[in-house]
Amino acid sequence: MPGMVLFGRRWAIASDDLVFPGFFELVVRVLWWIGILTLYLMHRGKLDCAGGALLSSYLIVLMILLAVVICTVSAIMCVSMRGTICNPGPRKSMSKLLYIRLALFFPEMVWASLGAAWVADGVQCDRTVVNGIIATVVVSWIIIAATVVSIIIVFDPLGGKMAPYSSAGPSHLDSRDSSQLLNGLKTAATSVWETRIKLLCCCIGKDDHTRVAFSSTAELFSTYFSDTDLVPSDIAAGLALLHQQQDNIRNNQEPAQVVSHAPGSSQEADLDAELENCHHYMQFAAAAYGWPLYIYRNPLTGLCRIGGNCCRSRTTDYDLVGGDQLNCHFGSILHTTGLQYRDFIHVSFHDKVYELPFLVALDHRKESVVVAVRGTMSLQDVLTDLSAESEVLDVECEVQDRLAHKGISQAARYVYRRLINDGILSQAFSIAPEYRLVIVGHSLGGGAAALLATMLRAAYPQVRCYAFSPPRGLWSKALHEYSQSFIVSLVLGKDVIPRLSVTNLEDLKRRILRVVAHCNKPKYKILLHGLWYELFGGNPNNFPTELDGGDQEVLTQPLLGEQSLLTRWSPAYSFSSDSPLDSSPKYPPLYPPGRIIHLQEEGASGRFGCCSAAHYSAKWSHEAEFSKILIGPKMLTDHMPDILMRALDSLVSDRAACVSCPAQGVSGVDVA
Repeated sequence: MPGMVLFGRRWAIASDDLVFPGFFELVVRVLWWIGILTLYLMHRGKLDCAGGALLSSYLIVLMILLAVVICTVSAIMCVSMRGTICNPGPRKSMSKLLYIRLALFFPEMVWASLGAAWVADGVQCDRTVVNGIIATVVVSWIIIAATVVSIIIVFDPLGGKMAPYSSAGPSHLDSRDSSQLLNGLKTAATSVWETRIKLLCCCIGKDDHTRVAFSSTAELFSTYFSDTDLVPSDIAAGLALLHQQQDNIRNNQEPAQVVSHAPGSSQEADLDAELENCHHYMQFAAAAYGWPLYIYRNPLTGLCRIGGNCCRSRTTDYDLVGGDQLNCHFGSILHTTGLQYRDFIHVSFHDKVYELPFLVALDHRKESVVVAVRGTMSLQDVLTDLSAESEVLDVECEVQDRLAHKGISQAARYVYRRLINDGILSQAFSIAPEYRLVIVGHSLGGGAAALLATMLRAAYPQVRCYAFSPPRGLWSKALHEYSQSFIVSLVLGKDVIPRLSVTNLEDLKRRILRVVAHCNKPKYKILLHGLWYELFGGNPNNFPTELDGGDQEVLTQPLLGEQSLLTRWSPAYSFSSDSPLDSSPKYPPLYPPGRIIHLQEEGASGRFGCCSAAHYSAKWSHEAEFSKILIGPKMLTDHMPDILMRALDSLVSDRAACVSCPAQGVSGVDVA
């Protein structure tokens, strides 16, 4: 439902968003009214004191005012329940009701002020009565303050500019004047987003990289959000519907046909070897996060184990390691990797926009020099993630199309300069010249590790990279194919980050628009059912999401369509599920790095994977399997490094136990 237009401007709230706030306010008001009535009936005989007449009048008028408010809130809640997200016809009286409700705040404020003044005059009445009236005055002001906060939250800075387009269709937006106005709207949106980001990140400095990241992030947000007229609750309802729709489609799919021949033994052996390598090198990727992840993984004993390193003075062994801002991190790194001080060449926790922490260590077990790049852990890292426009990757290779994610490319270039210009790699290979170079990282660090490995491949042809849960929107299709021979990516379950790119976000927005426009249920029912489904599961078939002939008869016009949910419409924006999306030159389609191992949970271990030990299978997957964002309760938790480590531990131990069971071992292997 497009945002409501009140007082000549659009607000970030729809007419069907007032069911839950109205219910909450109604419960509070009814209980408050009952409490005041009880106070008045039980103690009215004690109001014959000095000033008691004023207090009695205050209570009577307050009960009458509350009764009017309760009736108005009840009407608002009932009207908000009508219709569907894209069928606002039954709710056309909502704006009048809201004007009445807002008007009632003025007598409420006046009466609350008078009550506070009368109580402050020191009325000489029964103490119980005075305390009760003080409580009513306090509750009055709490509700008024909550209302003011709510108005601030739903205030849309662009509402005055967007109001003319809330009911505009494509034909209206084709004019030259409208195009100019909409361009101005996008410019204003960029400015608003940049102001918001600067306020949110006010404590991270003002260098050139930070200013560029502010502008890039603001432009990304304005590009993504400025062309739709959806309020936040519409997006939440759309995500809930998409999850059920995806589960419904998966349940109705025909079982995959059994391939007549099993994967070759070389392919299975390759998968086993790479899984063992992933299991080993994930320890380094986790160590790069330092003490926060270690404490999170070991909440009871972690602080005791590494606490001494926080307070201990520098030792001779400590001085052997180059780096900066180590603080409490070194103890956690030693415990996570199992290495000694002398095995580390450099450890840096210097963290700025486009500049990531990393460590360099000698791994004697695998005879490798390991470079581990840290993933997202600060606002600076988030700005690096969100600098999503593309730039040409400066690398020596035969690939022509070398576009890559700008923020991650800049971060990888920073680590590259540190490794080469500061002589860190030269120092490592002077100690162990026969070792090979391995670069690892998780999340943002996985993407930076892939780009760094590509940059270093000319100087170190045997370089290998293990990218754990890397972002999908990393680089061009040509670089994706080029990296197949030396990069392995590992993805767990429905992890959203390996499916996340600007192109996939546009696809997600298109699917949300479609499922919201075709939904035949009120929003409050969608959200309640969606919450229940996320927490406890259920049958997705029990909640239809598409209009059929019978349903359309009960709907009241006007019925909005998908195009009505856009503020900027063009013929290039396709609503067909099979139509490819046109890409912006600044945000072309980007792809994940290397070959991809996909870990999937077998069976069910609870909605959030916390009820019992889970078992996993692994297979080689094609990048196309990650071309859509999947909605589910584990789409975020599957990205957490501790969950990924736990899955790898379980998988490697299960496969090791099944060495004597070839048939079972092969069943978990697939080659895409």
